[in-house]
Amino acid sequence: MAHAHHHHAAPSVTEGRTGFRRGAAFVIGGLSSGHGVFHSIAQSFIVVLPEVRDLLLGGSVIAATSLQTTREIASGVVALPGGVLTDALRRYWGWVMAVCMAMFGVGWLLMASAGWQVPGATWVSSPSATTLNPVGYALLVIGMAVVAIAASVWHLPAMAALSSHFTHRRGSVLSLHGVGGNIGDVIGPVLTGALLAVLAWQAIITIYAAVPIFLAFLVFWAFRDIGQRAQAAVEERAVSTMQTQIAETKLLVRNPRVWGITVVAGLRGMAYIGFITVLPLYLVDELGLGSTLTEHRSFENLFIRGSLVGLLVLVGIFASPVMGYLSDRLNRKIVLIPGMLFLAVVTLLMAPLGSNLGMMTILLALLGLFLYSDQPILTAAAMDIVREGTAATTLGLLSTSRFILSAASPIIAGWLYGINYDYLFYYTGALYLVAALLLGIIRLPQAAPVDDHHDHQHHDDHGHAPHGSDAHDHHGDHGQGHGHDHHGESGHEGHGHRH
Repeated sequence: MAHAHHHHAAPSVTEGRTGFRRGAAFVIGGLSSGHGVFHSIAQSFIVVLPEVRDLLLGGSVIAATSLQTTREIASGVVALPGGVLTDALRRYWGWVMAVCMAMFGVGWLLMASAGWQVPGATWVSSPSATTLNPVGYALLVIGMAVVAIAASVWHLPAMAALSSHFTHRRGSVLSLHGVGGNIGDVIGPVLTGALLAVLAWQAIITIYAAVPIFLAFLVFWAFRDIGQRAQAAVEERAVSTMQTQIAETKLLVRNPRVWGITVVAGLRGMAYIGFITVLPLYLVDELGLGSTLTEHRSFENLFIRGSLVGLLVLVGIFASPVMGYLSDRLNRKIVLIPGMLFLAVVTLLMAPLGSNLGMMTILLALLGLFLYSDQPILTAAAMDIVREGTAATTLGLLSTSRFILSAASPIIAGWLYGINYDYLFYYTGALYLVAALLLGIIRLPQAAPVDDHHDHQHHDDHGHAPHGSDAHDHHGDHGQGHGHDHHGESGHEGHGHRH
């Protein structure tokens, strides 16, 4: 019975009256491209942070890094309730994503307007500020909060839809989605570094803000019915009420392994957000790459600054899908733990070697090998444990906890950086080490080797009745004794629509 159902479920992505919009390539490509837009502009702002600090915030490192803290807090506040609502409003996922894309543009417009009102500011250059501009700072904080909420909520239906549509290759598909963001992370900073030579930071952000506002219409057209399949899967289990959604969420939050993964993701988020926020300040202050207040402001220096932030991600574009694939085939831990230890070592090496531009370039490239590949795998590890109806709620829980943990990190990193530049690297390296050690003691479900034949049959050969029903959910912890079960990817489409 389940076997028959399984075969119906898989092709439904590519069938139906909506034609190519249901195709796997269109769904993955479209959602990954949207992800790229969010990342491109967000990462561009990190590149102009030295300008914002020097021209609007009176040179205050804490004021500049507090903008990233605002982003983390706002994201965290909406992520968990957003996840619960996203699961409950599956059929409206297209609307949710279109509204988020439009809000994202509006938020950046608010942030750009902070620069518009600087006395004497022009689109080509801006005067430096000796004191913090309170109105500008307020606009930056409000705009950043709007941007963060829009980006945070967008990710929930996008990733839940991918998780629901491609259950057998969840690690791989979520990594591909991550690559879309990574491509944006590369293009945005490099382009922004080049544009800084001819435009003021607020002009660049104004131009960027227009893009998502226009794209919102395209997003609605492309994905207006993307939640239908997930909705149908859940209706098969006769689960559609908010009351049931809350009950499933309670099951989820009582699962200790999900919490373990969540704390690891939080520590990992702390390390990343603290490092990436202060990095451009380090590139300007220590390496002289285009400081707003010195003679180093050449096209070459500004371009190198943007390119170094982009380089961090460029390597990850190739590494991330490989890591996702290996985590599907082998085991999540085999990929994650060595990766985090590697990040710790490379980051710590930046303290003695980072003041040399050549060495810093090599270390940033090495860091990029794992920097962006582990979050999708951590997400997939959490999804392996949970049931279909709580996909977005799980993402919300992971995001909220990560944002709560990482909210103070930019300010901590900025404070330590103010004492000694090298403290940034010691702080980041220590967080990676703690995350790796913690992950080492969490029991994750084991993944069975998967091939195409397995994708269609393996689940059924292992009798999913016992854990395809409440047996596995109430244990939450069900994966251990169940080899492939959680491979959850294998779990979901066979027993995913299952309960």
